[in-house]
Amino acid sequence: MQTQAQSLLPFAAEDLLDAGGAAQAELQRLGPAPEPGLWDEMRHADGQLRDGWRDFARWLPLPERGTLAEDLERRSAQVVRQIRHDGITHNVFGEQGAAPRPWSLELLPLIIGSADWALIEAGVMQRAALMEAMLADAYGAQHLLHEGLFPPALLLRHPGYLRSMRGVEPASGMRLHLVAFDLVRAPSGAWQVLNCRSQNPSGLGYVLHNRLLVSRHFPEAFRELRVQHIATSYRRLLDALEAPARRVAGGAAPRVVLLTPGPYSETYYEHAYLARYLGLPLVEGGDLVVRDQRLLLKTVEGLEPVHGLLRRLDDDWCDPLELRTDSALGVPGLLQAVRAGQVVMANALGAGFLESPAIQGFLPAIARRLLGQELLLPALPTWWCGEAAAWHDVQPTLAGKIVRSTFPRGSQASTVVRPEDVRIDDDPDAWTVTEKVRFSRAPVWLDGAMMVRPAMVRVYAIAEPDGRWHVLPGGMTRVAKSDELSVSMQRGGSSLDTWVLTDGPVDSFSMLPTRLSVDDIAVRRPPVSSRTAENLFWLGRYTERTEQMVRLARALLMLIDTDEDAPEPLREALSELAVRYGLAPWGVPTLNRSPQLFERALLAALADPNGSSIAFNLGALEHAAQALRERLSTEQWNVVRSMGAHFATLHVPGGLPTLAQVLPALDRLGVQLAAVTGAQTDRMTRDHGWRFLTVGRLLERLIGMSAQLGCFVESGALHQVSGMEMLLELFDSAITFRARYQRHEDLLALTDLLVLDSANPRSLAGVLRRLRTELGKLPGGDEFIAAQLARLPAEGAGVGLEDLRGADEAQVLQVLQQMCQRLGTSGSGLADELGHRFFAHAAVGDELQRV
Repeated sequence: MQTQAQSLLPFAAEDLLDAGGAAQAELQRLGPAPEPGLWDEMRHADGQLRDGWRDFARWLPLPERGTLAEDLERRSAQVVRQIRHDGITHNVFGEQGAAPRPWSLELLPLIIGSADWALIEAGVMQRAALMEAMLADAYGAQHLLHEGLFPPALLLRHPGYLRSMRGVEPASGMRLHLVAFDLVRAPSGAWQVLNCRSQNPSGLGYVLHNRLLVSRHFPEAFRELRVQHIATSYRRLLDALEAPARRVAGGAAPRVVLLTPGPYSETYYEHAYLARYLGLPLVEGGDLVVRDQRLLLKTVEGLEPVHGLLRRLDDDWCDPLELRTDSALGVPGLLQAVRAGQVVMANALGAGFLESPAIQGFLPAIARRLLGQELLLPALPTWWCGEAAAWHDVQPTLAGKIVRSTFPRGSQASTVVRPEDVRIDDDPDAWTVTEKVRFSRAPVWLDGAMMVRPAMVRVYAIAEPDGRWHVLPGGMTRVAKSDELSVSMQRGGSSLDTWVLTDGPVDSFSMLPTRLSVDDIAVRRPPVSSRTAENLFWLGRYTERTEQMVRLARALLMLIDTDEDAPEPLREALSELAVRYGLAPWGVPTLNRSPQLFERALLAALADPNGSSIAFNLGALEHAAQALRERLSTEQWNVVRSMGAHFATLHVPGGLPTLAQVLPALDRLGVQLAAVTGAQTDRMTRDHGWRFLTVGRLLERLIGMSAQLGCFVESGALHQVSGMEMLLELFDSAITFRARYQRHEDLLALTDLLVLDSANPRSLAGVLRRLRTELGKLPGGDEFIAAQLARLPAEGAGVGLEDLRGADEAQVLQVLQQMCQRLGTSGSGLADELGHRFFAHAAVGDELQRV
């Protein structure tokens, strides 16, 4: 345990008379001494615990064994393990692009007393109302500009102000449904506003998950301290969207969706988690289309109307027709639908200019003008350099201030720069100066010791359907890794659960409404979007393809390692299949020509993520699964993620893994793939999405098995017993064959089990039987489904046992070869047709008539 950060501050034993006195004393002993000139969230200046922490410690009994420090260390490790188990991540961007990292959450919460919270709540509600009023003025009469209360440059030069939306009344009557404010506590203990987030505030999903993880570690303290619950805030957010969306839907049950930029977004996990919690379909821009000024969702059953949009996509990227033309994340024509009042959007487009730090200095006067009130919650002292007097006043003391960009730079609403790195006089409008403040210090348990870190709290205001504001009783507290400027998850920061104490009743609200109507039930059976169906389809295909590749690679390596005298036709067939599957590159000498070169090429390709072998397919499988986070169980996602991570350890840049390394890795991967297949088969709801997954897996199995059998027939490998045994291994049917036929290893017996037996899920007839069943349950209409079924044999594999009566071996092989060619072609054609119909929506005439 680190002791250098601990203090042995004196405390009076007689003050700790309650049952938790020992825990209070131990917690007080563990904490570092308060730093002079800073507000310590845990301690008074004299080192005594603040009231909230004194009460927290009272319900923190010492463990039966060991010390409190050891118990906190154990709980902290449990939080880390749970985060990894749940797959909670955020994407960190660097030179190599986006890389998922486990979410960082500290064990100890930030505790905010009821008196402090009353001030925060009132101030945040007022500021939210002020932001809404400013938006209404900016896109309406613009009194603030005409009266000189708001500089034109801060509005008209800001890219977040969208001129095309002026005069447009939002369908909900409000432009802001959710707004967030980053608050810091000054050394005096006063709360101050640092930032406003008005476009699409992030963090609500992490706030929820932080609460679930931390509260379970301190259940008695959570209950006895009367920590206010947060579920009602999420319900209110949903109500505020659904009420106006119902009007847009003409009184029917509305469809509200959550729009995400996709898996490469910094906070994609949060999007998926929040969508699941709110019961909203998670969609990307490509899932939506605008027709006749209406927003529609591409589903496997056609185009379905969307009435509400909770977006997590910045304004710039939302509509490539009117905003960023290079955006592949948005929806062409979205602004048309908004202007027509056909969709409720949270938040409305064009609120980005409110995020500029420069507006903070003008808000007191604006609040008096629009609200007739003085601001309750101050901001940091701010000087906009575009105002000559302000720039003149602050210039002599610039070295002790913080210089920030007035307008967005890159993906950031504002960036901090060193004063010596910019020439403010060249463009004073572009720069804003703020006072430097030292944030309060919050306790964290780190590496076996109590530490303190600079803390910032993001508080969320949520619009009510009646236009009033509600403040979520909590928030996302972030702590810096070192100094105040690094309070960012991208820079190594961490998060805390935020406990707001109440003197009144604790809200016992649940997200489940008391009673659902028939329409509510219907709308809560979410449609399967075309993108979701396509990802599920390919998830099934990549799972099956990788499983086939693992069996083939293992068979090849075992043959190379143990049987140099294998028949030439068998070696030729396996070489050909290895190239077809991408296990070996085109042009490599076959096993018959150069076994050593072939083995080296095979070993080099297996774990190369840039090739087309197993590592590549594992990456593609993980990519498809990542886009389906809201549909996959934590266990299934963890298995998918771990497969690629484990197998990647075989990759040796500039070298080759050994057989002793590769064979156990293939065995482990085979078991993991079996687990994934089992989860897909038995742990997913049988909706249209699952059917596309199953059809994808069955089509891949049909195509792969046809190729394997056809290759063995064409090469002549089935003339030898060793060829038959190898094919049985590739079809995963060796045990069944030996149990049924003992030692009768002849071609007809092989054909019966691998081709004709519909009870064998690894036979062509068995695959086709299930494929016909699942195809028949897909949407698309009877005529379309009948046309697709016609591509396949009406029964079995198109060949019956009677068809082979009296045929010699050559004739049987000829029948099998022709059958394999037909089935392979049919499978590929069917896959293309399904993609054309359900994923690309190339023909939408009929669907548009139904909407």
